[in-house]
Amino acid sequence: MNICHVVESLDPAAGGPARSVPSLGAAVHEAGANVQLYINKKSGQNEAGQATAKNHLPVYPIQQLNKAVQAFSATKQKNTIIHSHGIWLPLNHHASVTAKRRTVPLIISPRGMLEPWARSYRSWKKAIAWNLYQRRDLGAASVLHATSVQEAKNLQALGLNIPIVIIANGVDAHAKAETVEHRNNQKTALFLSRIHPIKGLINLVRAWAEVRPDNWQVIVAGPDEDGYQKEVEHELQRYTLSDAFKFIGSVSDQDKWQHYASADLFILPSHSENFGIVVAEALASGTPVITTTGTPWEELKIHSCGWWIDIGVAPLAEAIRQATQLPPEERRVMGLRGRALIKQNYSWDTIGKEMFSVYEWMIRGGTPPNCIFDHK
Repeated sequence: MNICHVVESLDPAAGGPARSVPSLGAAVHEAGANVQLYINKKSGQNEAGQATAKNHLPVYPIQQLNKAVQAFSATKQKNTIIHSHGIWLPLNHHASVTAKRRTVPLIISPRGMLEPWARSYRSWKKAIAWNLYQRRDLGAASVLHATSVQEAKNLQALGLNIPIVIIANGVDAHAKAETVEHRNNQKTALFLSRIHPIKGLINLVRAWAEVRPDNWQVIVAGPDEDGYQKEVEHELQRYTLSDAFKFIGSVSDQDKWQHYASADLFILPSHSENFGIVVAEALASGTPVITTTGTPWEELKIHSCGWWIDIGVAPLAEAIRQATQLPPEERRVMGLRGRALIKQNYSWDTIGKEMFSVYEWMIRGGTPPNCIFDHK
């Protein structure tokens, strides 16, 4: 079985798919598939042609996808699938066109790009693209892949009448680091994600201004997208909170685990997430989490390992107040519950096998996999 994963970039600064897609590919490879990654050459990788992902998967520029699929098809074995991650981009359109031209099955993972908030952001551009090609590209897919029930419902609402499977992202099993002692009794709340309007940082600033917990600092780790950090900094100045927030820029995959483990609390006040891999990573590191109902993390409430709150300043302020006033031991116990949740439900080994079963179904038919979304 040949699986061609298509993703815009492998640069961690590009967002969650740059991290999760190579890990998914590696897990599917372990389950028995032949896997390649195809990316945008302009992302700064593959300038010499073929490269290798950090998990030893071959990586090629998207321009080679058609040739590769043609070569696989020459074996006269109907065992090749294109798996496109994301939408709107020329690279994703190229994947859809190639699948149609070579009559190979196509699975599309929108990766949150069809969530209501995401569609409303710069909506006029997306409306044009939707009518020109995007709806047609989605309609050509054999399967749509959602990472949560919430995303599956939003995909179903588009009326495309295509089978939807729900398979979550995974978290690396080794994602642990030793916690460190805080100096001067100062505690840390960590935000680790892109600095972008969808992530809700302005709400975090305003909620923090309402609570102003003593001896707490917010560490903001992540790349600034389109200069949005200046807007956040302006809001901090407005509320005289500049000293309470520290921007440290992008962090490496290795360093991020130390930041997770060193934090007393993780906060992701997003307006919309199809999964929210950073939530899973924080939990895997034993750190309790505050996030919103814009993310599919009701398990925080069910398993008592964090706060799953409505979007807005008031609910966020109340959650921050509760979390910062908890004794450290209670936060530690919450973190341990979160780590157990991730270990049990979000291992890449399990997820790779689930996705492999979807690929087999796409090629061979038969009984649908257990992860298929029930439309009823």
